[in-house]
Amino acid sequence: MYYKNRGYKIFNVFNYVFLSLLAILCLIPLIHVLAVSFSGSAAAAAGFVGLWPVNFTIDAYTETLGNEKFVNSIFVSIQRTILGTVIPMLMTMLIAYPLSKSNDIIKGRAMITWFFVFTMLFSGGIIPNYILILELGLMNSMWSLILPHTISAFHIVLLLNFFRSIPKEIEEAAIMDGAGHIKTLFKIYLPLSMPAIATLSLFMMVFHWNSWFDGLIYMSSSSNYPLATFLQTVIVQQDFSQLNLSPEEMANISERTVKSAQIFIGALPILLVYPFLQKYFVKGIVLGGVKE
Repeated sequence: MYYKNRGYKIFNVFNYVFLSLLAILCLIPLIHVLAVSFSGSAAAAAGFVGLWPVNFTIDAYTETLGNEKFVNSIFVSIQRTILGTVIPMLMTMLIAYPLSKSNDIIKGRAMITWFFVFTMLFSGGIIPNYILILELGLMNSMWSLILPHTISAFHIVLLLNFFRSIPKEIEEAAIMDGAGHIKTLFKIYLPLSMPAIATLSLFMMVFHWNSWFDGLIYMSSSSNYPLATFLQTVIVQQDFSQLNLSPEEMANISERTVKSAQIFIGALPILLVYPFLQKYFVKGIVLGGVKE
């Protein structure tokens, strides 16, 4: 048969080799950062560290985890990521479920859907958003990082298309058994939509964990910075005062090793969560985009 012929086998081998090399290329920068974080200050500053630590030490991690501002930024990011995933996911489900019905059930469904799609094409901009947060009194609060991103038209369209792919007979059977819309949503649609739910949850988690700009403009105190904003001020803006390194500590570790340790710790949560959600990722994208 075709799948057993020689050409297909050669292509299959080439495909595996190519993707393996591509995966290795993606891992090399992360491995290098990890090696620098475990290396001595002299070797790191001189650029002698490759993919293996030189003068192995954990002083950078000891200093990083002992930095009160860094640890506090981790807790801020964890809180933001949890709230920024659960609340928008709940709102998205409550909006996508009725919009997944036909026009006979929800009058004006198409017009309401286009109302959300319109926001994908046009937005108020940074300055109106900033003024809105300021006038609502949300500056320096966790809600300034969560509420502006609660509703995403892209997530709504993806989920409602997934809901529309679920056979109507299942919902009709639930309604005949006396289930209302809320019970149907959480008892029928939610379990059947785990691929899409996992995909959207991953999108939201990665966004909130990596987002730094809103924390920079909405937070006036560095003690309220999420982790991504804290790392941006240290690494991009070169504000090394955030590291709180004393001259004695600088003799054993360097700014580069500490920054590398902070980068790796910042990336670690997403690296740990992604493997558990990856199996749903592609399936959720494909099934969610089948219909309008």
